[in-house]
Amino acid sequence: MIKLKLLTATVACVLAFSVVASDVIVEALLPNGAVVKINGNRHTLRAGQSIGDVRLISADAKAAVIEISGQRQTVGISQRITGNFQVPEKREITIPKDALKQYRTVATINGRRVAVIVDTGANTVALSASQASALGVDYESGIPTSVETASGKVDAWVVALDSVDVGGIRVDKVQAAVTDSEYPTTILLGMTYLEQVDIAESNGVLSLKRDW
Repeated sequence: MIKLKLLTATVACVLAFSVVASDVIVEALLPNGAVVKINGNRHTLRAGQSIGDVRLISADAKAAVIEISGQRQTVGISQRITGNFQVPEKREITIPKDALKQYRTVATINGRRVAVIVDTGANTVALSASQASALGVDYESGIPTSVETASGKVDAWVVALDSVDVGGIRVDKVQAAVTDSEYPTTILLGMTYLEQVDIAESNGVLSLKRDW
């Protein structure tokens, strides 16, 4: 397993959904609270509080449960829902280990298909400067930092990828580290993506699942 330690990082997550009566954007999740924009106006709600027909039922680090006009919806990190409430959709993919005992698959990052290694030991998505350029990432405008790799410390930039999609499981605004080197040779799909999905491993098969 490839280890990657991010020494300096910042991240911002934005979730969104809308209904007929109100347009709601969840901008931040707090312990049992959330910062939301309702019809363009920002509010901080604690569990049980309401603004008009919008009521925050509960919230944790992963999701908020919001009730609008009597209908409840669980909103996960970077999940977007437009229009009326929809029945949650479930999506699950499985990735077997390859001959090198790695979970390799294909992801769509910023709209472009690339090979990735799913690495639960990496605390962030990681890619090299050349890989970032190929994806159209202006990494040099990111936050300068450094990362620990198997070969030692290297300079890097913290950026936000527009989207990362594996088998239809899409997460928007995913934090990533772009290294000033040729490491990694294959993009590492680390925990800044994986923490937004449910992960299970059994008998050499990794499953990723997410409910909408």
